[in-house]
Amino acid sequence: MNYETLIITFAEPIRTLDDFFDDPETWGVETLKEWVDNYESTRFTPIDECRAVITSEYNMTSVRAWLVWHMPIANIEE
Repeated sequence: MNYETLIITFAEPIRTLDDFFDDPETWGVETLKEWVDNYESTRFTPIDECRAVITSEYNMTSVRAWLVWHMPIANIEE
């Protein structure tokens, strides 16, 4: 298996970004981690208040595009 990895630094704390998912009936999840983890083969691992490691076998393009469009991101490392 060949996984892609991103280290994302968000411009706000991850727990604040969870407010985006304020309607679980619409999103089917309550947190950013749950949203990312729902993509098959994709995992979200927070490493501090504003940073997370995301790994994905084949969904990274879609996950990254959604995050860039919807979340305040300070930096992305590949």
